[in-house]
Amino acid sequence: MLEKLFYLCLLVVFGCGTPAVKPDTNRVVNGVDARPHSWPWQISLQVKHGSRYHHTCGGTLIGSRWVLTAGHCIWPGDVYRVVLGEHDMTQQEGTEQIRDILRIVVHPSWDIDHVADGNDLALLKLDKSPIMNDSVGVACLPEAGEILAHGTPCYISGWGNLYTHGPMPDKLQQALLPVVEHSVCSRSDWWGINAKTTMVCAGGDVVSGCNGDSGGPLNCLGQDGRWYVQGVTSFVSSSVCNEVKKPTVFTRTSAFTDWLSEVN
Repeated sequence: MLEKLFYLCLLVVFGCGTPAVKPDTNRVVNGVDARPHSWPWQISLQVKHGSRYHHTCGGTLIGSRWVLTAGHCIWPGDVYRVVLGEHDMTQQEGTEQIRDILRIVVHPSWDIDHVADGNDLALLKLDKSPIMNDSVGVACLPEAGEILAHGTPCYISGWGNLYTHGPMPDKLQQALLPVVEHSVCSRSDWWGINAKTTMVCAGGDVVSGCNGDSGGPLNCLGQDGRWYVQGVTSFVSSSVCNEVKKPTVFTRTSAFTDWLSEVN
């Protein structure tokens, strides 16, 4: 209860979905470097290999101590940490905040052997709250059941591969991915039965997410001028990342608001 009250206080003081640095939404056609810290809720989920940590997935800060990511990003026995305020992976910019993970809650219906069944979500509780500033902030969550209209402009962000089997970028990337409504995404020549109503598709015109973007947000601007995380990056085509009629598929956060509010 106290943590929920603290979260509400954060929203009053800082406001969710209101970055101090405005994202560049004017010139984005393909993936480009994001303006530093224009997606301040974007985190890097890093897994420990030997004595070092490496980026494995994205995620979204949705509360003072809670990060939302994909269920398939979490493997039993692995050790993870969260880096907030990150932009250039090759530089110590002084804005980074590192947090250990106190608790991991994977959605109870997630099944790694049946990715297309959906429920690809996990919540990470940080060991302590990050310092909220111009580089670290909280994203807004949508209302329960909200469905975005076909063509709604949204943005994927992450450090995923620049193209299939390509290198991972040093700097955070963003790309415009218009929403593809379910009736289109579920067509047989698109994603067919793999596209569930608890998912949201975006893209499909060869711009997409790729390996390393998993777990990151689908950022969509609300009518109130705030940015909402409408999706959590789940899967792309298994053959190539940038395939026509194979948009990036996200877990639709508005389908899981009850579960998100129950975990504390």
